[in-house]
Amino acid sequence: MCWVSHLEFKGRDIISIKDFTREEIDYILKIAGAMEPIAKTTSNMLRGKILATLFFEPSTRTRLSFEAAMHKLGGDAIGFAEAEIASVKKGESLADTMRVVENYADVIAVRHPLEGAARLAAEFARIPVINAGSGAEEHPTQALLDLYTILKESGKIDGLNIALVGDLRYGRTVHSLAYAFSLYDVKLYFVSPELLRMRREVLEAIKEKAKVVEKTGLEEVLPKLDVLYVTRIQKERFADMAEYAKVKGAYKIDLELLKNAKQDLIIMHPLPRVDEISSEVDATPHARYFQQVWNGIVMRMALLALILGATE
Repeated sequence: MCWVSHLEFKGRDIISIKDFTREEIDYILKIAGAMEPIAKTTSNMLRGKILATLFFEPSTRTRLSFEAAMHKLGGDAIGFAEAEIASVKKGESLADTMRVVENYADVIAVRHPLEGAARLAAEFARIPVINAGSGAEEHPTQALLDLYTILKESGKIDGLNIALVGDLRYGRTVHSLAYAFSLYDVKLYFVSPELLRMRREVLEAIKEKAKVVEKTGLEEVLPKLDVLYVTRIQKERFADMAEYAKVKGAYKIDLELLKNAKQDLIIMHPLPRVDEISSEVDATPHARYFQQVWNGIVMRMALLALILGATE
């Protein structure tokens, strides 16, 4: 299958949304759309290619999504799901792990608890590296699938009012999303407890390009919203449980709250959720978080095909 473009993706690392232009992101979204029918069947587009999934931190959706995407394109996947079963437990460095694994695979997806780990991994590997989540820093493929979900559900991204709600300090997905949204004509509402406000470096990076309003309360902005993106308060990111207790359960999306929402509001969540979205919301027309899971397969198919040169 061939898509003509002057943009170069083959052999490219995917580490940060900041590494991409709007033109490049729009093209990736276009390729993801073209992957929809392929995802419902199978393809030999990446036959003979191997993806290594190196997950030094627990994951369900991201790891399975990458592996499903690779299989749907005819490729194979190898790897590990936790560092405890890898040579890392024996003291092997990330650099050495990358130098070893590059001999087994054509592309590596890596998740690591430390910020900067994905970029470091890319410096040592001679094959493309995809950041599948680096500490509390970024999660670029999640942000791309979220953009695809919004485009698919709303028909556009420009002109929307979008709120990112919950843990904006430690939530790597919302950091990547904020960088991505700054390339579009949107109004952003950052809604969080004071303790979990959006990182200063993110705000500094986007302040000249994006219209941003910071709030602690959701009720005031909800009627204006086209997209409500909810994140959980991440207990595992807190060193002090007393601090976690102060913000636990800060926001709860339920039917009562949604009485004031636009009829066509879409609600998204990177999952897993705890109690921030009531299960009663699942059956409403607003809920899109389980559709995001499917869109993750489609988006990762697009990324794998692009960086392995299957779209040329």
